[in-house]
Amino acid sequence: MSGPVPVAVRSLACAHRAPLLKAHAGTLKRVLLLTAGFMVVEVVAGLLANSLALLADATHMLGDAAALGLALFVARMAARPATPERTYGYLRLEILAALVNGAALFVLAGGIVWEAMRRLGTPPTVEPRILFGVGALGLLANLVALRMLHAGHKHSLNVRGAYLHVAGDLLGSVGAMVAGAVILFTGWTLADPLISVGIAVLIVVSGAQLVRESVEVLLEATPAHISLGDVERQIATVPGVVGVHDLHVWTLTSGVVAMSGHAVVSDPMVNQRVLETVQGRMAQMGIRHVTMQLERDDTCGPEEGQGRQWRQGGSTNDVV
Repeated sequence: MSGPVPVAVRSLACAHRAPLLKAHAGTLKRVLLLTAGFMVVEVVAGLLANSLALLADATHMLGDAAALGLALFVARMAARPATPERTYGYLRLEILAALVNGAALFVLAGGIVWEAMRRLGTPPTVEPRILFGVGALGLLANLVALRMLHAGHKHSLNVRGAYLHVAGDLLGSVGAMVAGAVILFTGWTLADPLISVGIAVLIVVSGAQLVRESVEVLLEATPAHISLGDVERQIATVPGVVGVHDLHVWTLTSGVVAMSGHAVVSDPMVNQRVLETVQGRMAQMGIRHVTMQLERDDTCGPEEGQGRQWRQGGSTNDVV
């Protein structure tokens, strides 16, 4: 008895597009080392200065280090080829990693706020010079990290998340400097826990954005930068197409947008030309993984076809 028929490599090749994250792995590694190193400095300085602001910012940097570490792991996993069991490879790991990182930031922010509330009741003694000095060093380190991440933050959800986290760290460092200056010149130690709450808010904002974008991808929502109406119009106005239905556009992972749909073509002789034209128009919109089913007759049943049906020439008809 023969075993299962193996899947040809060509059958999977067009289904797999390595995310742009891999190209930024070297940068992510350098930023990770910089972030982790300075996080240790902030923990030691925060304990010496008895400063919650420094410890809060170190906690934020811990979240950044975890996000960067996951990003590097995902970059290596995403480089693995697709298999018959995982026809898209491990592309979605980037999205899952971003979701986990975003959720973890809420927990970290909650811990900072809890400790800040406790310190507001009994403000401790804080060494402002250490607080200010470490904040200044953190500002410099974060500026360097932002510079390194800037080129890739528009192309990868994880890189963008890291970029936003580092930007939050930069503001946290500014907050530590402000708290140190206020305590040094006025002796008002409440500045330390109050600014810590502000840093926690920054953490929540960063985490909320990561979670929202990750959930949108996992729900296979239409990407924000693409109009489904424009996609529909581009397909419907291809010569030979008389109807469009069952149209979907979604994000597989950062930089990989997919589209599937059905187009009614009354003359099968023009199918290849229609398919090539659709692929070209979708590529111009940034959609490069296109799956189109070409039909002679509309296969969308009456229960499914309640939406708009495009007809050549731009008019629409409702299917009843």
